[in-house]
Amino acid sequence: MLVVDDNKVIRQLIRVNLELEGFEVVTAADGVECLDVVHQVRPDLITLDVAMPRLDGLRTAAQLRGDPRTRRLPLAIVSACTQYEVEAGLDVGVDAFLAKPFEPSELVALVRQLVEGSRLGSGETSPDGIGGDSIGVDSPIATAAHGTAASAGAPAGGSDHPEHAERTGRPAS
Repeated sequence: MLVVDDNKVIRQLIRVNLELEGFEVVTAADGVECLDVVHQVRPDLITLDVAMPRLDGLRTAAQLRGDPRTRRLPLAIVSACTQYEVEAGLDVGVDAFLAKPFEPSELVALVRQLVEGSRLGSGETSPDGIGGDSIGVDSPIATAAHGTAASAGAPAGGSDHPEHAERTGRPAS
């Protein structure tokens, strides 16, 4: 797993929570560093903040999707998850969104679903013998794979905009 965020505290928070659940985690401070290490690390998943210096998370995601070696790598935006971030993330092929601030359990659930779904999508079968995508349409975690762009945690303040509610699956506040 590769965690990309310019905020050292957030990187460590994500890292510790995922390591406690048995994941191996490498971190990067921005998109440039992510692109430098992704081929050495060969992660199962990348989490990206959006607002970062040098190369932001959306442009990083676009570059990862444009590279045949990382095209199918699950990507999750862990950010404010504004309407712009969700729409732009969907446009570049981001798989899921988790709004800051988030509960550690939401992060772990999102990562498990994406990693498991990625393995199943590559031909592996689940313990019940069923192959394919393991992320349910009704999952509380947001996944773009099923046409939803909701985030597991609502951004602070919410949105009064009806289209935001429709795209995120959350009622407008």
